[in-house]
Amino acid sequence: MNIQIAPSILSADFSKLGEDIQKVEQLNGADLLHIDVMDGHYVPNLTIGPCVVKSLRKSSKLFFESHLMVTNPDELIDDFVKAGSDRIVVHPETCLHLHRTLSKLKDQGIQTGLALNPSTPIELCSLEYLGELIDVITIMSVNPGFPAQKFINFSVNKIATLKVRLNELKLSHIQIEVDGGINKETAPLVTKVGASILVAGNAVYNTDNPLQAIKELRAICD
Repeated sequence: MNIQIAPSILSADFSKLGEDIQKVEQLNGADLLHIDVMDGHYVPNLTIGPCVVKSLRKSSKLFFESHLMVTNPDELIDDFVKAGSDRIVVHPETCLHLHRTLSKLKDQGIQTGLALNPSTPIELCSLEYLGELIDVITIMSVNPGFPAQKFINFSVNKIATLKVRLNELKLSHIQIEVDGGINKETAPLVTKVGASILVAGNAVYNTDNPLQAIKELRAICD
């Protein structure tokens, strides 16, 4: 399995954000960049808006994944598309008409993702009906809002269950991403049961050498 590493800029130094992205945007470095967008309402934290994404887009060629942890993502999607997002991940419970939201993104050539909080059931993805519109399902292995949280162990079983369901429905194009508490100990646990994209914050940026940290995470899973 080809494991992709997605550094989360939530754990980067915001006073040196451009520099921290350059640290991972090198040969054999990050496969994509995970951008956590929080509104202080859906999750108890505030982070960045589309203007920051637009600024970063000018200096980075990485694939941008914008994770909208917000109450009304439909009101922000157009702005994040224009800012340069390549994939937009939303939480299904925040979209009144999820089919419309995903279809709108697809019509604009943007990849789509659905994020499931620890207590959110897989069934909320409506895979039987929406599977063809979904590129990634993000399993939150912490409660969203803050970096450096402890990995929630039952996430492993949730990933395994999701993998089985995707196989049953012949939705092999959907990748499983895991976000939260990923490190050298937890990464092999989740990739073994089907995850192929690992969002890593502290495990990358709370090190002396972020690029080496990415290589070690990838190697330990491969």
